[in-house]
This record gives sequence, C-alpha cells and structure tokens, in this order.
Amino acid sequence: MKKKVLAMILSSVMTLSLFGCGSGNTQPAAEDAAAEETTENTEAEAETEAEEPAAEDAGETEGTDEAAADTEASTDAAALKIAIVSSPSGVDDGSFNEDNYNGILTFIESHPDCTVTPVQETTGDVTAAVQAVADIVADYDVIVCCGFQFAGIATIAQENPEVDFILVDSFPSDAEGNEVTVDNIYAMQFAEQESGFFAGMAAALETASGKVAVVNGIAYPSNVNYQYGFECGVKYANETEGLNVEIVELASYAGTDVTGADVGGNYIGSFADEATGKVVGNALIAEGVDIVFVAAGASGNGVLTAVKEAEGVKFIGCDVDQYDDGANGDANVVLTSALKVMHLNVERSLNTIVDGTFKGANVVLQADTDSTGYVKEDGRCQLSAETISKIDAAYEQVKGGTIVPAANFNGVTPEDFSW
Repeated sequence: MKKKVLAMILSSVMTLSLFGCGSGNTQPAAEDAAAEETTENTEAEAETEAEEPAAEDAGETEGTDEAAADTEASTDAAALKIAIVSSPSGVDDGSFNEDNYNGILTFIESHPDCTVTPVQETTGDVTAAVQAVADIVADYDVIVCCGFQFAGIATIAQENPEVDFILVDSFPSDAEGNEVTVDNIYAMQFAEQESGFFAGMAAALETASGKVAVVNGIAYPSNVNYQYGFECGVKYANETEGLNVEIVELASYAGTDVTGADVGGNYIGSFADEATGKVVGNALIAEGVDIVFVAAGASGNGVLTAVKEAEGVKFIGCDVDQYDDGANGDANVVLTSALKVMHLNVERSLNTIVDGTFKGANVVLQADTDSTGYVKEDGRCQLSAETISKIDAAYEQVKGGTIVPAANFNGVTPEDFSW
C-alpha cells in the first residue's frame, strides 16, 4: 500500500460555560401600634416581647425566600431548552448524530423538565452549518453541534454568552480559521484513530480473503483519523502475527483532507448518499474485499446493503454498536463496531450545565476515559475469543501510550507508524 499523506497538527477543543443565580430577600415591617395605648413600662415590655417573634418571623421569611430562590434557580437550570444541530444524515442515522442525540435523551430522562429539538442542516456546507446555528441561537439555552463543519460557531457563541454550546468532533475557530477557546463552548474531539486501530486489527485477524477496506463519508479530520487508525491496526496485525493482509483502495474515491492533502482511502463524498455508498461497497467486494469498516453516516447504509447482498462479507460498524443493523435474514453481517463514546460525554457535559460546573474547553477524549473502544460483548459481535484477546492486549498498550496510531494531525502517517 503506497500513499502520500500530509499530516499537520490541528485541533483543540473547547467549551464551556454557565449559569449564575441570584435571589432577593424581604424584611418584615416592625409593629408599634399597640404600644402607644400602654404605659411606658408596659410599652417597653410589649416592645421587647414583640421584637422577639418579629425577629423570628424575619428569619423564617428570609429562609423561606432563600429556599424559594434556590428552588427557582434549580428549576431554571434544569428546564433547559436544548437544540441539536446535525449533519445531513440527521439524528436517526444509526451512527454519529444519533449517538449524540441519545446522550441528550438520556440526560432528559433524569431532567424531565428539559426539552430537545433536532435541527438538521441538510447540505453539510461549512457556511450553511454555521448559519443554521445563527438562525436558532436566540431560541435555546444549549446548542449541541455535531461535526467538523460547525467549527465556525465561535463568533456566534461570543455574541451570545448566555447560551452554552457543546461542540462534537471539532474545536472552534475564528474568522481566519485559527483555533480558539471560547468561554461558553465545550468542544470535544475523540481519538478516532484508536477505535480505527481496533477495527483494523479485527479485520486483519478475521479476514478469509486477505483483503479488507475502510470507507468514509468526507475526509474531515475525524474520518481521516478512523482511516489512518484502521491502516495502522492492519499493519500491526500483519507484523505481529505474520500476516499479509491487503488494504484495498479505489483510486477514483481517494479523499482530500481539510488542508488539501491526498489521504487516499475510499471516500463517498457525502454522509447522506446511500446510492454511492452501495456503488463503492460493490466495487470493493468485486476486488475481493470480505471485511469493510465503514464511517460514513447514512451513506454507510448503502455499503451495508452491498455487504448483505454479497456472500461471505462482513461489515464493521462505526461510532456506535451497529450489530442490530446487520440483521440479514437468520444471519448477521456485522463483525464488530468501532466505538466513539459520544453519548456519554454529551450527557456529562449537560450535567455540568445543571450543576454549575460547566466550563469552556477544547479536549481530546481517548481510551483512558473510556471514550474509544470496540464491541466485544457476546451476542453483539462475531469476533473469535482469540481475536478479542489480541485486541484487548493491544488496547492496554494504546491506553497506556505504548501504541500511538497515526492520525490526520498528530504528525504520524500509517507508513511511519511503529511501536
């Protein structure tokens, strides 16, 4: 496998922000009318007796007001209006967008006063994606943005400090494209190359034909990370297990990353083109590929269809456990799935908004926070026990930093990858 890859470092992350509450207390008025009708001594006694309960009443009123204010603040914090702005494949894509959406739904189960509204940006265009956020920013307390195309929301966030943003798969950037940190944006990226690495190992260890492939939607950094990680996983299995597994690429579907560099691979060019996905899937199967790893959103459904219509071909899912999608009559075509645990991290971020600890930051989430991985549970994959044992051993090395797969912008290419 020969390819030229330009890799530059990108990224960082962010986000943030949050809530402050205030309350006011009322003071009870003093009483003196009755005192005027008594003698001076009686008046003094009456005043003394009246002052004590008045002070008690004041304390009770103040405490009641504070409790009411705290309750109101808590209610305000919990009754969040949340929007999720997705890529063209929408929140029911069975993969990337849906996993983020599920994180919100899980949060709402514990905070039933909160609501969520899905907003689908249908083009995938960077300018259109940012405009989609601008169009709704005045209507929501929290906006979750799913995808690299939303990096340009920094200015919107800065102009709307009362709104909190959760940005997934990208770090915010300014008008010149420079990465920035914004107080009310919590931006998370994932080490997709780690999950891709596990998928590559699985494919190399389980293939019968000796030919495997990875298919992506668009060459955004997260997708290139999956591709490079997959290629490193195959390389690792080849060298440690004495294999000679080939990674098949279709020249006409090579990808160009955000810097303009040719990254090879198999890119459909969209996350919402099932027809082209099926064309690419069939072309790879015709080349002898019997295991294909797919990170292409709804476009991946076309590849999955091609796999189901073929004989003896397996599919590796992406982002979420896609085993149920692999049902094919009495059989199942899903070998395993590479995991990027977005739902958990979206839920965690929303909880920080409610508890007041939300802060803006740019973070990269890895195996050491259980944010990357693969599906190995019995009944949810078709990996052999031997394959699982070998991947688990490599997982510990990835988690510990001994194995560092190539990524779009970590300065390592699949060709350079070593351990």
